[in-house]
Amino acid sequence: MVRAAVLPAVGAPLEVTDIELPEPGPGRVRVRLAAAGVCHSDLSLSNGTMRVPVPAVLGHEGAGTVVSVGEGVGHLAPGDGVVLNWAPSCGSCHACGLGEVWLCANALNGAADVHARTASGTELHPGLNVAAFAEETVVSAGCLLPLPDGVPLTDAALLGCAVLTGYGAVHHSARVREGETVAVFGVGGVGLAALQAARIAGASKIVAVDVSPEKEELARAAGATDYVIASENTAREIRGLTGKQGVDVAVECVGRAATIRTAWDSTRRGGRTTVVGIGGKDQQVTFNALEIFHWGRTLSGCVYGNSDPARDLPVLAEHVRAGRLDLGALVTERIALEGIPAAFENMLAGKGGRALVVF
Repeated sequence: MVRAAVLPAVGAPLEVTDIELPEPGPGRVRVRLAAAGVCHSDLSLSNGTMRVPVPAVLGHEGAGTVVSVGEGVGHLAPGDGVVLNWAPSCGSCHACGLGEVWLCANALNGAADVHARTASGTELHPGLNVAAFAEETVVSAGCLLPLPDGVPLTDAALLGCAVLTGYGAVHHSARVREGETVAVFGVGGVGLAALQAARIAGASKIVAVDVSPEKEELARAAGATDYVIASENTAREIRGLTGKQGVDVAVECVGRAATIRTAWDSTRRGGRTTVVGIGGKDQQVTFNALEIFHWGRTLSGCVYGNSDPARDLPVLAEHVRAGRLDLGALVTERIALEGIPAAFENMLAGKGGRALVVF
């Protein structure tokens, strides 16, 4: 039996309880978690914005140590450090054939599996495949990547979602070039990663936008050269910081219609907006046909940073080792499993960066 944070039903409070994990079967691995990040996607799963089978053990951003392996797992052994990959690509669907593994049609097939049981025998599903809000988890070997050398195990949890997403949004989706100007909307875990990524890319001006004045210090430490408190004048303020032109690139990490529209309005003519935030179906973004033609801007969705974790993790690790990427700077609180509901409340209130569950 291990302790885990269980979502009993959509909209219900998380329950920290004992669950019974099976021994790893063929192709599966048991992992003892060192840490798990609390991501906005976990909140979206709990409130029904995104749907997975329930009851479920949530959590998808984590790192830990292999405890045992099932038959046929030859590349991992007990004692190995690993990073969880919640969206393993199948390699055979249309998207994978195009090399767009972040759009794999089968990545979340494991979410419907029976992952564990409660003490009373209730079947539990693994949320986004990996059920990281638990002391231990059992996952497909394809959901694990070797811990890169020189990266602390606890901090490595952030590589599994926040950093891959924020870095990828800047480098793979928006393709920020040296000297370009960038605005990042939303200074949470992903936004802080995007700010660091823009700095690594050599952006000449990096504007952070958030509703909270308290996040300015965090944003500037991550690489922001300017900080704007979100308001109805945000786009005008950003144009004022860029010679009345607007930024070359806007990265939206909030997932709200008004923020997406403001991000688009904040870019120059011919600018690029990448939407990372996950919004609900009720969030309708409106443009008229003339402005789409006149401004010549590009608006793109971005899934998991358009990243290939197997390809990108070594790149991120090199940035960490070289001191260019500071994983610890994304974390504003370290908590136990029981602290996850409060972390959700902080997200809704726009407080802090990444909360990290440390086991």
